[in-house]
Amino acid sequence: MVLTTGAKLGPYEIIAPLGAGGMGEVYRARDTRLDRTVAIKILPQHLSANPIAKDRFAREARTIASLNHPNICHLYDVGSQDGVSYLVMEYLEGSTLADRLCRGPLSLTETIKVGAEICEGLSTAHRSGVLHRDLKPGNIMLTKTGAKLVDFGLAKATAIASSVDASLSTISKPLTGAGTIVGTFWYMSPEQLEGREADARSDVFALGAVLYEMVTGKRAFEGKTAASAIAAVLGTKPESISSIKPMVPLSLDRIVQTALAKDPNERFQTVHDLKLQLKWVSEGTPIVPSRTAQSTERWIWISVVCLLFAGLIALWFRKSSVVSQITWSQISAPEKTTFSYFAGPVAVSNDGRTLAFVATSVDGKDFLWTRALGAPSSTALSGTEGASYPFWSADDRSIAFFARGKLKTVGASGGPVITICDAHGARGGAWNQKGDILFSSTWSGINRVPSSGGTPVEVTKIDALHGETSHRWPYFMPDGQHFLYLAANFTGGREEVATIHLAALDSSENRSLFHARSNVAYASGYLLYVRDHMLMVQSFDPKAMEIRGQPFPVAEQVQYDDLTWRGVFSCSDNGVLVYQGATLGAESRMIMFDRNGKEIKMVGSPGNFNGPWISPDGQRLALVSLDSSVANYKLWVYDVAHDKATRLTFGASRDFSPIWAPDGKSIVFGSNQSGPYDLFKIRSDSNGVEEPLLRSTATKNPTDWSSHGFIAFNSTVPGNSKTGMWILPLSGDGKPYVFLQGDFNVGDGHFSPDGKWLAYSSDESGRSEIYVTSFPGVGNKWQISATGGSSPHWRHDGKELFYRGTDSTLMAAEVQGTGSIFEVNAVHPLFHILLSTAAARQDISSTSGQVTFDSAPDGTWFVVNSPPESISPSLTLVLNWTAR
Repeated sequence: MVLTTGAKLGPYEIIAPLGAGGMGEVYRARDTRLDRTVAIKILPQHLSANPIAKDRFAREARTIASLNHPNICHLYDVGSQDGVSYLVMEYLEGSTLADRLCRGPLSLTETIKVGAEICEGLSTAHRSGVLHRDLKPGNIMLTKTGAKLVDFGLAKATAIASSVDASLSTISKPLTGAGTIVGTFWYMSPEQLEGREADARSDVFALGAVLYEMVTGKRAFEGKTAASAIAAVLGTKPESISSIKPMVPLSLDRIVQTALAKDPNERFQTVHDLKLQLKWVSEGTPIVPSRTAQSTERWIWISVVCLLFAGLIALWFRKSSVVSQITWSQISAPEKTTFSYFAGPVAVSNDGRTLAFVATSVDGKDFLWTRALGAPSSTALSGTEGASYPFWSADDRSIAFFARGKLKTVGASGGPVITICDAHGARGGAWNQKGDILFSSTWSGINRVPSSGGTPVEVTKIDALHGETSHRWPYFMPDGQHFLYLAANFTGGREEVATIHLAALDSSENRSLFHARSNVAYASGYLLYVRDHMLMVQSFDPKAMEIRGQPFPVAEQVQYDDLTWRGVFSCSDNGVLVYQGATLGAESRMIMFDRNGKEIKMVGSPGNFNGPWISPDGQRLALVSLDSSVANYKLWVYDVAHDKATRLTFGASRDFSPIWAPDGKSIVFGSNQSGPYDLFKIRSDSNGVEEPLLRSTATKNPTDWSSHGFIAFNSTVPGNSKTGMWILPLSGDGKPYVFLQGDFNVGDGHFSPDGKWLAYSSDESGRSEIYVTSFPGVGNKWQISATGGSSPHWRHDGKELFYRGTDSTLMAAEVQGTGSIFEVNAVHPLFHILLSTAAARQDISSTSGQVTFDSAPDGTWFVVNSPPESISPSLTLVLNWTAR
């Protein structure tokens, strides 16, 4: 039976079809009584026409409707009309696990997360006496709130005997045919296939098959026909996961193999036991199943194993010979913190004994931490607030890091923090045996400075003729003379426009090695870098300084920052490797808050954004969203009132900073489509084409558009790390001119609504502060912030100025401009804002014009680029990774 739009089943009005299968057709519908969207499943004729099956189905549906759990799709109603039985279920936005698996296997972190959520849902159902009996990827929905089980307990209404007739049919996809359950054979337990009664352990078996497929991307049991699929389940043992995915922990392999035991008595006896084992893999802490031990015994066992683990690590470093087996473990963030994602969260010491990493506290502050391998806890280093991208000294006695626009050092065990030099928009550093430090800023070459402090000297030059825009992520070779770095080119997302280089101090030697869009490290005769979220290894001869052979992967699903072109990993020369697992989902949520910090709603869906920029009428948002097909950011406009998103720009270039015209009809933005970052204009209704507004060899970043016809933009010239603020008149001769420039960074220019004042940020005092000066002529200036600030925004009447404070607190300044006098009456905090990974990468001292929030025209609400609900995957530690 096919239903058309507008058809009704009881009080439910059909909107559109969602899919079909052997268990019926599914439609999106509207509940006219409660005015909510629901999903309706029309049951197949063989169920609707069979009174016994129909009655049994109705009884089970009532039982399932009583289940209430966030990982179970809720069943609202069951009904019948004109001989057609139907179910009314919760409408879920997302995709099935089967659809997700079409793109390949999941990462270890994703697998354990989804697996644990499935266990939670199954456990709740089992405690209520309900079995699933048809657990498979197609019956697991992946939503923004987590995994949800669908079609719960309904498969029993279809007798397995009816499917045996299809044994001669060829199976190509895991779909159910009409009147059969063909396609579920891959996940059904042996006892189900043999016609014996199913119990909770049958769902354990199915979950084992699902976990196997999530990790490997292959089904545990193969078969082109129903008969061969059944034979595989009954008589074959799946290939070990470790033989397919060598980097997967053996513990997970054992867990899955136990779940897939042919004999139900040899499996985990409850789904809860399986969940505990997954937790063990996630945390790296052995947990004894609750059914076999009391709480006290469990913690004693954990303590003993932790001590043994610490002893093994200590033994590892005392032995001169290399242990032959690779050892894997997981490291969680310290209590009440999360790993600071892209702030260079981890660096292994040169001797491989200690980790340095950045973690974020619950109040949004980043600190540098250290943890000795084998130690039970981590230590925060005082004075390191705002830290990012840590790296070790050659003797491992000190750690360098970036914070508040400065390069700093601190003792590995703590102590005074020493400022070395200015370093805005940091992009990594390295420290050799002679006390030389190399570091990079966003648009500079590699800089050299003594570890004792001094004035940086550029040791590599940007080759603009070949499209280079930045040199970053320096890494010293063991000789302390040669170093590696990434020559980045942001004119598109293609890997061939970026190159790994080898250069030398005090020498003109500099040559390209291979193309990559990643930082690079050297250890034990190999170069390591990230490609497509895989950690790649390339054999390298340190004497000849040449690559050998072909690269190969050593780890999958490694975290990678598309904005800065950096993989999150670190290694030592004695076989210690640590990396952060990838979170391939959304990095950002655009959240609307009121002035008290109360969340009003999420605007649109989660994604990977930079922005937002609110239109002058407060009805639309402009933002840039990551296009994974070209690995670059493109311009979108989101209609807040109508929940409609419109894409404005296409192609492989990187677009950023969309600034609204005063009338909201057009947008000016930065783009590198022709090489340097130039200014372009486009209509905001998607009916126009991109028009070049200002082109030059300098990098340009628009920040505001005045009602009097001026555009403020930041400009950074390659080879000069200091940012200046420029003005582009849209009338007269139309020639841009410098408005504020000095031996410091200045930018973030925002015009007052009457066009007479210009708010901006400047680090002339040593840190970024908010100032206001007159416009168009530069006159006196007034400092608005007292303890640091960035991203100023005016209220539409010019009586309030909002900005982000140093601790990510949203600040409001009551201001008034009369004649040539500007007054600041009061400054007070509104609320603390948590920033998304993309927004958090913008240093408070940066004057790049990047936006982390924006205010409504009347200042009554704000939109903040906020983090996703789950943002802190653990670190994976690998000992003796070179044994491969």
